[in-house]
Amino acid sequence: MSKSKKLDFRPNEFVVYPAHGVGQIVNVEEQEIAGIVLELFVISFAKDKMTLRVPTHKAIEVGMRSLASADTVAHCMRILKGKAKVKRAMWSRRAQEYEQKINSGDLLAIAEVVRDLHRTDDQREQSYSERQLYEAALERLTREVAAVSGEGEDLAQQQINDVLDSRAPAAA
Repeated sequence: MSKSKKLDFRPNEFVVYPAHGVGQIVNVEEQEIAGIVLELFVISFAKDKMTLRVPTHKAIEVGMRSLASADTVAHCMRILKGKAKVKRAMWSRRAQEYEQKINSGDLLAIAEVVRDLHRTDDQREQSYSERQLYEAALERLTREVAAVSGEGEDLAQQQINDVLDSRAPAAA
C-alpha cells in the first residue's frame, strides 16, 4: 500500500491493532533506532496498561486499521444472531483457527468466534481453553463496539449479550 496511507491515523484517534485490539494513538514521535530515525505511532492500550510503538510506514502492513463502521458493527450483530457453525475437526485445529481469527483484527471474524463458542446455561460446559478463547474474542468485540458507539464497554457488553441470548431457543 502507499506510504501516504500512514497519515490516515491521527493522535487521539482510536485504532485497531490486530494482535491487541482497540488502542488510542496518543502521539506520533520520532526516535533514533540503530542510527535510523523512525517516525512512530505511540498507541496506548489503557485496559492492558500497555504502550505500543508502531513505525508509521509499517502501520498498514502490520494490519493496523481504523475502527469499524456502524454498518460493520450491525453486520457483526447479525453474525451473532446466526446459528453456531462448529466444525467436526479436532479441537486443537479449531482452537488454532479461532486464535487466528481473533488475532486477525477482523471484527467479522471475531464475531464468528464469539457466536461459535457462546454457550447458554443449558448447553454442555466449556473446556478451559474454549472459555479462554471465547472471553478473548468477546473482549475484543466488546471494546470495538464500545469505541464505535462511544457508549462504554458495559453498554456494549449488554448489547452483545442481548443479541446472543435472543438466539437461544425459548424455554417450553
